[in-house]
Amino acid sequence: MARKKIIAGNWKMNMTPSEAVALVNTLKPLVANDDVDVLFCVPAIDIIPAMEAAKGSNIMIGAENMYFEEKGAYTGEISPAMLVDAGVKYVIIGHSERREYFAETDETVNKKVLKAFEHGITPIICCGETLTQREQGVTIDFIRQQIKIAFLSVSAAQAASAVIAYEPIWAIGTGKVATTEQAQEVCKAIRDCIAEIYDAATADAIRIQYGGSVSADSAPELFSQADIDGGLVGGASLKADFGKIVNYK
Repeated sequence: MARKKIIAGNWKMNMTPSEAVALVNTLKPLVANDDVDVLFCVPAIDIIPAMEAAKGSNIMIGAENMYFEEKGAYTGEISPAMLVDAGVKYVIIGHSERREYFAETDETVNKKVLKAFEHGITPIICCGETLTQREQGVTIDFIRQQIKIAFLSVSAAQAASAVIAYEPIWAIGTGKVATTEQAQEVCKAIRDCIAEIYDAATADAIRIQYGGSVSADSAPELFSQADIDGGLVGGASLKADFGKIVNYK
């Protein structure tokens, strides 16, 4: 089965609402490519203006985070219903920065994944190892643990529609990129893990992105790998270069 590539920009804590509108308008003609899914995951305050600016284009607007409760006394959090009402179809869950700075765990990632599916939002589930873990040779073991806990109680049908983003932490914003072989090896291991949890058909359907200093130069080789179905792009998604990544062929 041919999986459609999904190329997502993760804006992180960048772009005011007015800047977001300007950036979407700048990128609209540059990312026009119906052969891939193009997604901008933007700060919560930017979602609605960015959604308006993206109307009539191939750009989808997603969220960078979401809480696992429906509503209530959770000051500062965004509920799944809020995202759905704003028109959001995708949400990044468990990014390494959320884990590192905001104490997210494999267990809270799993709660968010289940809640996203409950509301019909596709989770982009992040996983990735530190440089120490890479150097000690435990990368695959560590990633498998992250994946297995993230997918606890997730049905095969839900899993097939999910997106996984493999981002080696040592390559995020550092300018270091995993070699194509390293990226493909881990993405294949993730797919094998999904096949173990579910079955070959589910593993064949799920889309796995690579993230970590993806550039216009590295995208063509990375995205041509058998198990890499696009990218989760940080800094480069804030520039016109993102158009070259989306139109990598």
